[in-house]
Amino acid sequence: MSTSFNLEKSLLLYAITDRHWTGEKTLLEQTEEALEGGATFIQIREKDLDEANFEAEAIALKKLCAKYKVPFVVNDNVELAKRIDADGVHVGQSDMEALDVRTLLGPDKIIGVSAKNVEEALLAEKHGADYLGVGAVFPTSSKDDASEVSHLQLKEICSSVKIPVVAIGGITKNNVQQLKGSGICGISVISAIFSQKDIKSATMELRKNTEEMLKD
Repeated sequence: MSTSFNLEKSLLLYAITDRHWTGEKTLLEQTEEALEGGATFIQIREKDLDEANFEAEAIALKKLCAKYKVPFVVNDNVELAKRIDADGVHVGQSDMEALDVRTLLGPDKIIGVSAKNVEEALLAEKHGADYLGVGAVFPTSSKDDASEVSHLQLKEICSSVKIPVVAIGGITKNNVQQLKGSGICGISVISAIFSQKDIKSATMELRKNTEEMLKD
């Protein structure tokens, strides 16, 4: 994995893009506001864009993240991540085994894998994942098929692996404190940042609350 980032610190506030809320602003403008507010990691997630537009957007976001010295990964699309030389990729359980992703991307890229239980977490770690995204830890509207992971399960996953874990799913500035003591190193959010009217301020507040939650 790339040594240019301290991965555990970078995973503090992991923002996943969503163009549903762009409105008058572009996704690039919104993402820059999130970075200005203190987002520490960016993932581009595009379910409905064609490949050419997805690639153009990803290249623009990659440049933006480099300016802020923040890791930039692509959701699911391993070939695109390789083509544009992104910092890495995040894959779900059904997308591609971490082992195959590592073979494709090489040793220096960040690979994140979604996990819902200890078994999935251990397998992902064994196959070369650098971090895990675990959830949904709260009810969420971003993924229709996201079954919830209890806070006890989250704790069990964190204690069963040596790689860092971020919690995902329905996390807001108001409920993030409930994740205290779980063993996570950060949170991953979509709407808690990108659906907010003032993205920069929302990100700043969310980061502050997350840092407080992670204090011993």
